[in-house]
Amino acid sequence: MDNYMSKYITCEPEEELSKNPIPSFQNIYHIRRKSKVKNWLWGSLFLLFLVMFLPWTQNIRATGLITTLRQEQRPQQLNSVIGGKVEKWWVKEGDFVKKGDTILQLGEVKVEYFDPALLERTGLQITAKESAGTGYENKAQTATQQVSALEEGRTLKLSQIDIKLRQQQLKVESDSMDLNAVLNELNVAKRQIDAAKAMLDSGVIALVDFERRKITFQNATAKRIGAENKLLQSKQELTALRIEKNAVVQEYADKIAKARGDQYSAISDKASNDAEVAKLKNAYANYDMRNKLYFVTAPQSGQITKARKAGIGEILKEGDMIVEIVPDKIQYAVEMFVSPMDMPLLSRGQKIRFVFDGFPAIVFSGWPSSSYGTFGGVVAAIENSVSLNGKFRVLVTEDPNEKAWPTQLRIGGGANGIALLKDVTVGYELWRNINGFPPEYYQPVNAEKGKGK
Repeated sequence: MDNYMSKYITCEPEEELSKNPIPSFQNIYHIRRKSKVKNWLWGSLFLLFLVMFLPWTQNIRATGLITTLRQEQRPQQLNSVIGGKVEKWWVKEGDFVKKGDTILQLGEVKVEYFDPALLERTGLQITAKESAGTGYENKAQTATQQVSALEEGRTLKLSQIDIKLRQQQLKVESDSMDLNAVLNELNVAKRQIDAAKAMLDSGVIALVDFERRKITFQNATAKRIGAENKLLQSKQELTALRIEKNAVVQEYADKIAKARGDQYSAISDKASNDAEVAKLKNAYANYDMRNKLYFVTAPQSGQITKARKAGIGEILKEGDMIVEIVPDKIQYAVEMFVSPMDMPLLSRGQKIRFVFDGFPAIVFSGWPSSSYGTFGGVVAAIENSVSLNGKFRVLVTEDPNEKAWPTQLRIGGGANGIALLKDVTVGYELWRNINGFPPEYYQPVNAEKGKGK
């Protein structure tokens, strides 16, 4: 066989080799065939040249986590407002609860709240204090009426004394006029007796006439003394009335001051009593609210997770975490962390494509329309301060114009974001990457309109 093969290989020309019945000769030797490598090379170069002019959407990539845009929709801790011990669990981890459902029942651990009739006794104290306040109020009203009566009595008494003073003043004036008349009579009698004495010495009149005039003079003198005494007595009575008026004013001032003191004392006692009533009512409201806090209820609907206490009788301090509630109605968002170099390329309203963990996708970053399994988003907020990881936090919400995000998403899940930028050619993009230039910066249409406004 070896001799036979060597015969054909060494002796026969190429034209005859093509007629050889052995198939391997046909596959190994390309007889009368032309090379097509040059055609393939030129075709590949032409195809590459065409690819250079194909459109390419510039983008930046960033990883993120699923969250929610609203704070009340994020997982929240349910804390104990008061200290107590666990009496009964009404739910377990994994249960779904509605708003207002009872989660835990607490028992009291503070001595001052052990009394089972604490609310009732506090209510009785409030009733007693309110009754005392009514008594103080009545006392203040009585003192006010007493002050009014004393002021009215003082007015009447002073009016009476003023009338007496006026009468006494008129009497003083009358006595003064009587004294003046008596003095006139005395002056006349004195002139007459002086004339009579002279006539008696000259013998014109008899001694009897002189004695008669002398008696008249003495009577006038006595009348003067009586008139003066009467006038002085009238003035003394006037002074006594004035002293009586001052005494009345002082007496009524003391009585009114004492009545006003009682009035103000009653008002002060009423105010102090009202303060004590308000304090007791505040304590009553606190006790009532504390009784309601023994039953811990769900602040919103959701799923119970991360129960920190177990068993019955364990002690909870004020502010201790009881469980965590994950809301059942969530408006999902994605928080991405973008490097400072890429942050200026993002703006509110910009389109973002996401690939969520657990959801298969075929991604062509430069041709987003050809990708499959990605979901659309819109930039809702960009934080102005850098995070602890040295990047800027960007919140992205669901794009209402795209297909809805999966309902199976959960807070904390991963997401790969692709921020879509300007459309350029493939050649330009290769040239940009080779030279290390940043992507083309532009503003979305809605952002430009917002700035124009």
